[in-house]
Amino acid sequence: MNYSFEYIDIILLAMIAGFIFLRLRGILGKRTGHEEDISTSFPHDFPPEEIKKKLDENNFDEKAKNDFLKGAKIAYENIITSFSSGNLKEVKSLLDKKVLGQFEEALQNRKEKGIISETTFIGINSANIKKYEKLNNMFEVTVDFVSEIISCAKDKNKKIISGSPDKIKKVYDTWKFSKDIRSSNPNWLLVETN
Repeated sequence: MNYSFEYIDIILLAMIAGFIFLRLRGILGKRTGHEEDISTSFPHDFPPEEIKKKLDENNFDEKAKNDFLKGAKIAYENIITSFSSGNLKEVKSLLDKKVLGQFEEALQNRKEKGIISETTFIGINSANIKKYEKLNNMFEVTVDFVSEIISCAKDKNKKIISGSPDKIKKVYDTWKFSKDIRSSNPNWLLVETN
């Protein structure tokens, strides 16, 4: 008789452990193996000398465009979410000094006013290259993004002052990325936002 209670205890504990595991997995998510490392996600898949050759020839073919857009989408999402959280540390290497300064100034202004930003990035609907050109040794690509986010700003008393925590809104952005074709650094820099 005592043995049957031990089996019931073990089954009960296993069920509780399974429930806790499933709850944690639901809250924290799971690694799929397809996560992108921001430090390596934005550069092209081909070596720097091939990038230089493609850009020198001003030959931005379909493969180069697709590779670029793949990285640009990842950079866009990471920059948006980092700015929203108020921590630009992870995306600093993707920002031109001028853009970084503008973002830091906006974050400082937000902090001084006691504004709390809450943003959930839903996804990118589209990303299209609007313009690309080579100016001396610089190659510039302008991209139109259409994304969906949930965003709101709250004051220090957590009262909503703009946006909505329940409403998905469509966002239209035009960002310009630049790369010095002489540089061995494969990263493109965000140089302008509209």
